[in-house]
Amino acid sequence: MKYIILDKLKNFERVIIYVLLALMVFVVALSTIRLGWKIIEEMIKPPFLLLNIDQLFIVFGFFLMILIGLELLESLRAYITEDQIHVEVIFTIALIAVARKVITLDMTLLSSDFLLGLAAVLFALAMGYYLIKKAHGKRVQDERHKF
Repeated sequence: MKYIILDKLKNFERVIIYVLLALMVFVVALSTIRLGWKIIEEMIKPPFLLLNIDQLFIVFGFFLMILIGLELLESLRAYITEDQIHVEVIFTIALIAVARKVITLDMTLLSSDFLLGLAAVLFALAMGYYLIKKAHGKRVQDERHKF
């Protein structure tokens, strides 16, 4: 009985993951089309083929949001194929999200405490990513030396 329930739960989980994957593909595709349309729309306005600083912030923020979506797709794909979450992918998503926030923030309106906190979060994420990559590299190197 216990195994039947666990199997049903695992099947339910798989269905949800596939639905999330399909929705994410749809959202990333639509966002990419919207970004292309926004760039064309902004570049045909006077001055022709030039973007001002505000438009660049919007475009870069949109690019980074699409990258976050692609990383989430990668995370879902890895979960489906390997049945595990890759922590380095999660760190990558978090780093891109924080970088997007940093790029789109108006630094003149923020307090120094907020900026220090943001720097601390970015540093902690970067160190976590570095340590995970380093541990992963050591594990791969150890596995090579076994043979």
